[in-house]
Amino acid sequence: MLGGDLLILCYHAVSDAWPAVGAIEPDALDRQVRYLLRRNYRPLTLSAALASASSERKLVVTFDDAFHSVLERGLPVLKRLGAPATLFVPTDFAAQAAPMTWSTLGKWIGTAHEEELRCMSWNDVRQLADAGWEIGSHTCSHPRLTSLDRSVLADELTRSRAVCEQELQRRCASLAYPFGLHDRMTVEVAGEAGYESAVTLGEHLLGSRQLKRPLELSREGIYRSMRWPHFLAATSPALGRVRRSRVYRMPMRIPRTRSSI
Repeated sequence: MLGGDLLILCYHAVSDAWPAVGAIEPDALDRQVRYLLRRNYRPLTLSAALASASSERKLVVTFDDAFHSVLERGLPVLKRLGAPATLFVPTDFAAQAAPMTWSTLGKWIGTAHEEELRCMSWNDVRQLADAGWEIGSHTCSHPRLTSLDRSVLADELTRSRAVCEQELQRRCASLAYPFGLHDRMTVEVAGEAGYESAVTLGEHLLGSRQLKRPLELSREGIYRSMRWPHFLAATSPALGRVRRSRVYRMPMRIPRTRSSI
């Protein structure tokens, strides 16, 4: 049974120059994680944190999409801090180290920042796995899962997990829903596909950090434009406890917001 406070952060790319909303600067990543470590958070991979019954505070740093910049610029920061992370890989893109152009990302094609769109290759991903990172699935093609019929949904979730396990020769237990989109059928099929945990993004503000449903774990999305007071509020243990309060959640619900990447 999970004990203690669990804080799961969601990042995407790591870049000083790329002005995309999901591209956090390395210095900002360092400052944010360093602050939480000073607040007595223990950095763990997602599966390790969920398996721990300790009452200590637990920090899980996650990266969606497997942007190459995470290996190049994110790994050195987290390695210095002694913080492993969890990476969610869109397996079709990793197969070719292809540029990722879904949603608004395509606007960077033909610009000076086009190279930032490149997905890691499987050899790149193995470097992170060897460094102690957990590797999870981000589906095969990064679709909007709630728009798929059950058979296509099952193929996306089952095949991506199998590819991760084949390429890395280790268990793939975790999943990140693309764009944070999920519904009852998505969660059900994720369980049938063998995932033990799955993370969302952009949940109801008052309902975030819920730990009772391992296939619907909420994360705090961290973006380039986030100012320090906002980061402090988003990662506050006190706010997390308030959000977990059943009484506090009952009177109102806040509309969901979704990541564009």
